Amino acid sequence: MSTGSDKISKVIVAVTGASGALYGLELIRQLNNLHSIHDIAIVFSESGSKVWDYEKVMDIPVSNKITVFENDDMFAAPASGSAGYQAMFIAPCSMGTLASVAAGTAGTLIHRAADVMMKERRPLILLTREAPLSLIHIENMERVTRAGAIVFPASPFFYHHPKDLREAISALVSRLISITGISTPEVEWGKE
Repeated sequence: MSTGSDKISKVIVAVTGASGALYGLELIRQLNNLHSIHDIAIVFSESGSKVWDYEKVMDIPVSNKITVFENDDMFAAPASGSAGYQAMFIAPCSMGTLASVAAGTAGTLIHRAADVMMKERRPLILLTREAPLSLIHIENMERVTRAGAIVFPASPFFYHHPKDLREAISALVSRLISITGISTPEVEWGKE
């Protein structure tokens, strides 16, 4: 998959029904704060929206960079490769969404946009948040990886000595963004 590094300016963020909506919020916040990002399309699955509310996540930041699309709107820009979105993050990514992406179904805007990213060879990063994993989960992870997506487990790291959960999530999300080649103020191993 081509990363295009700092040429990435249009991204899609999908929030699905796995616990960990804070990852999605932090991802949106960090992308919104990057000068290189000019367009952020956000799509919630039905369960993603419910988990967002249940986990009492704050509202999406108000920004002229952000557009929220309905998951059943198959005429929305993210449904087409010609719309020019250059990367997609599914954060958090439920195992149901992973299965749909692995199967290549395109019944919702999230699934279609993921399919577009893979067919166009653009970065698709799935922030999975499930444990333990079944063999079906692992096989679906293998399938999307072979198709060019990146499975990124929501496993915080601690070598930067985070003071709290927010700092741990922030560091993980920064790493998530940087995997596409987008420059971020990322925490690096061996640097204080």
